Amino acid sequence: MAEDQTTQQDPTQQHAQPDAEGEQIPHPGRTGEMGDEPDHGEESYRGSGRLEGKKTIITGGDSGIGRAVAIAFAREGADVLIAYLPSEEEDARTTIRHVEEAGRKGVAVPVDLREEDACQQVVDRAVAEFGRIDVLVNNAAYQMAQPGGIEDITTEQFDRVLKTNLYAMFWLCKKAVPHMREGASIINTSSIQAYQPSPPLLDYATTKAGIVNFTKGLGQMLVEKGIRVNSVAPGPIWTPLIPATMPEDKVGSFGKDVPMGRAGQPAELAPAFVFFASQESSYVTAEVLGVTGGKPLA
Repeated sequence: MAEDQTTQQDPTQQHAQPDAEGEQIPHPGRTGEMGDEPDHGEESYRGSGRLEGKKTIITGGDSGIGRAVAIAFAREGADVLIAYLPSEEEDARTTIRHVEEAGRKGVAVPVDLREEDACQQVVDRAVAEFGRIDVLVNNAAYQMAQPGGIEDITTEQFDRVLKTNLYAMFWLCKKAVPHMREGASIINTSSIQAYQPSPPLLDYATTKAGIVNFTKGLGQMLVEKGIRVNSVAPGPIWTPLIPATMPEDKVGSFGKDVPMGRAGQPAELAPAFVFFASQESSYVTAEVLGVTGGKPLA
């Protein structure tokens, strides 16, 4: 367990490799069903007021990377609205509890972001609760490994992956921008898969490459409005999505192939999102930051 996100430590030993040999849980994957639960920074993240007063949206904020970002944002002084699938209510409640324990306002919106109206609902709720939007984190994603190849990727799955990972991001950005002022920030979660695609994740990797391109284009488009757009590209991060979507024989070795020799924890992603959300990254836009355990993005 990490001491906190600022204390100097050996990064190869900061977290143990998840004990997940043969672990499988039903999709969409709930934190409480995991044998070895991720570290979201519940005990370790220390805030310092870097996002004081900011009004934020985090999609997929119920668990995994989204929960870690919500905890970090709240401890840095931000109010947080999370969007999540209705089937993940228990995880969402836990995230909101952590936000409120940090003394910030937490709002939970259960929606399926594959529908444009649902994305509008998220933005409308944020504006109603907060009055404006300072940070939009497009983090919700869907993946389902298909080791059998392209023949096993159904049109239904392909459509779900694109709607969740790309369409929702597009809709949310389009609807949020009118409610953002100078200094606001959009942060999209891409992936090392955008650069080094795993064949069983062909459709997922395709969307992550699209997110990288979208980020670079939108960042240039919105700079005249004073809005920055960046992306965090995780490597192998231990979240409920892994045992819920990967083959049983792959879960136990997940993340061991990176130079640090272990999977990352959601808590290790959160500071990258805080950096992009804060004014400390004022001269950074249309950029991708890899958090990959030493595995090159390209």
